[in-house]
Amino acid sequence: MKKFVMYGAGNIGRGFIGQSFSAAGYKVGFVDINKEVISRLNADKEYPVNVVTSDKNEEITVKNVYGIDGTDAELVSEEIATCDMMATAIGVNVLKFIAKPISLGIKKRAERNAAPLNIIICENLIGADEYLKGLVKNEIPELSGYVDKNVGFIEASIGRMVPVMTEEKKLGNPLRVYVEPYNVLPVDKAAFKGEPPKEVTNLYPYSPFNLFIQRKLFMHNMSHALSAYLGYLRDYEYIYQAVGDYDIRYVAYKSLIASAIAIAKENGAEIDFLADHADNLLYRFTNTALADTVARVGKDTKRKLGENDRLVGALKLCEKHNVNANYICIGIAAALLFTPDGDDSSAELYAYAEENGAAATLKKYSGYDGKYLPLIEELYGELKHGRALSALVKKCDALSNKTIKV
Repeated sequence: MKKFVMYGAGNIGRGFIGQSFSAAGYKVGFVDINKEVISRLNADKEYPVNVVTSDKNEEITVKNVYGIDGTDAELVSEEIATCDMMATAIGVNVLKFIAKPISLGIKKRAERNAAPLNIIICENLIGADEYLKGLVKNEIPELSGYVDKNVGFIEASIGRMVPVMTEEKKLGNPLRVYVEPYNVLPVDKAAFKGEPPKEVTNLYPYSPFNLFIQRKLFMHNMSHALSAYLGYLRDYEYIYQAVGDYDIRYVAYKSLIASAIAIAKENGAEIDFLADHADNLLYRFTNTALADTVARVGKDTKRKLGENDRLVGALKLCEKHNVNANYICIGIAAALLFTPDGDDSSAELYAYAEENGAAATLKKYSGYDGKYLPLIEELYGELKHGRALSALVKKCDALSNKTIKV
């Protein structure tokens, strides 16, 4: 039986990547520092995954799994040295801490003349492949050439949504995870050393992969965050409530289509499957079983309004290709008014915008100084003073129609 090492036994690791490779016939070892999770994996050698929709809950059992203590670098490196393939889903900020055990495993593979190793990087970061590769090569500079030739660092686009697991949902099992039905895993075909594994049926190798990176960030993440920020202004607790609001859904859809057009132009792609993806996203956001909160999805506007992140990044891509981005501007303006309890990052931006205005805030925190600044400033002021979202929608509709030349 082939062996797959999953670095990170969290919800995405167990509920998506590990599940996919287990279903394809791999024995899956999960590396984590959570002692309870590792102990339970080794005791049960299986765990439940609940595939949930608004009206259905189907439980499946993921088998042939075990736990690997992430604090034991020697054990981790040996598992990596002897596996057929691996992945990470550990969080961008943690990658620097796992580079050493990964590099030790690669060093052992080199000494044993093992087969090339492919690492699927399931992290929410553009350029995650080069980032992790750089970290690993810094640990073993003497094997830089070997790494280039024998290790594939493969970007992935993680679209499957997994809710926060409450104690109530776990039903006494810390390994249980809820997931939505969507389970397609696009990966960078060109980055593989050798052929992608055909037995993993939901794996979707594609090249050039920039198209899927932008689709995830500037469509999925953008519209998810935008829905949260507008939902917050209307006092909704859950994303499905926000997307069920006609005005919010309209702004989200118009923003998605704008991004889709810009992404298609940027990558020389057809618009059809991107437009279909926009429809699919809004449908998936209405899944009540996910119970994803507005506060969680919108959290950390300081990061989510970054210059190349979901909202401002999408805005800039639209601006680059002369695509109307008025509706994305509504979402950015709303983001500056997002200040739920316990969110220090968002509170910082909220306070700065309150004192200095939207334009100054975006220049400082987003590095954005483009043509949409006046509109964002205007929209921010109107939202701040309680003007109805429906009125802003009408304003943007009117502005959009003024640009029609034919």
